Amino acid sequence: MLAGCETDRTVARALQPLSPQMLAQLEQKHMLIDSPILIRLFKEESEIEVWKQDTSGHFALLKTYPICRWSGELGPKIREGDRQAPEGFYTVRPGQMNPNSHHYLSFDIGYPNAYDRAYGRTGGDIMMHGGCSSAGCYAITDEQIAEIYALARESFYGSQRSFQIQAYPFRMAPLNLVKHLGNPNMPFWRMLKEGNDHFEVTHLEPKVDVCEKRYVFDAEPVGRIASYSTQNVSVPLQSNAAAATTTAVTVQFNPIGWCPAYEIRREIAAAVAQKNRRDESQMVELVSRGSSAELVRTKRDGAMRPLFLTGPLASGGS
Repeated sequence: MLAGCETDRTVARALQPLSPQMLAQLEQKHMLIDSPILIRLFKEESEIEVWKQDTSGHFALLKTYPICRWSGELGPKIREGDRQAPEGFYTVRPGQMNPNSHHYLSFDIGYPNAYDRAYGRTGGDIMMHGGCSSAGCYAITDEQIAEIYALARESFYGSQRSFQIQAYPFRMAPLNLVKHLGNPNMPFWRMLKEGNDHFEVTHLEPKVDVCEKRYVFDAEPVGRIASYSTQNVSVPLQSNAAAATTTAVTVQFNPIGWCPAYEIRREIAAAVAQKNRRDESQMVELVSRGSSAELVRTKRDGAMRPLFLTGPLASGGS
């Protein structure tokens, strides 16, 4: 009988309807209840943004939630047990939703992805969950995970087969980049910024692929030709100069192989380039005015939003 009651509670949690307030917000923002969602995480600001597709076909910000707790430091997850919350671009499918979570409700964010695996990174079962306690996950309150879980569930009831999570160390603004210039993760973060910029200039979910052990965004392969401008350890170099330049291959993105020849829609590439020039100019100006980088390591274990620092959730970090 007790087991049956527990099952009933689990089902009830997973099937909680969206609140009247959220339904009103969706209507006000011209968003269908089952339209696609996209989630953005910002560690340093301890914030989660849920974006949702509106009737224009573009994503708009629906709601921002405070992250109750994340563990580790700024920087990607490398190995199992390092307590790092991942950074990068991840995919959540219906099978990753967990209504039987020990942390009220949860979903697996999809670590390790193709980029992580290309570098041999280990670990798994990295969740966004309730309970306000984190050992490498992104923890929020039970009320917040219930609402985000319901938004994801409704999007799956519609046409969305998966939703994207963009996990960043901080908001990709020039001041933040200058502040962290001395961090050895900066080359990785600049690559994440490229994906961030694709989203910010289009408000469309960027298509994410991995080749040559790096992310590429909104890349569409051209014909059946791969460009061998850099060495691919999985394809032997050819002695014939002409053959070494272009070779007919099956078009695909191999995380550890050479990138196929690809193109990005002209209007997207131009908008991203313009934003990058503007951001770089602001960074140069900030550096010239004496803005300095923070220490590389904080020696702290993650962060908790100030509003959670008092009360029963304050001691929840693990």
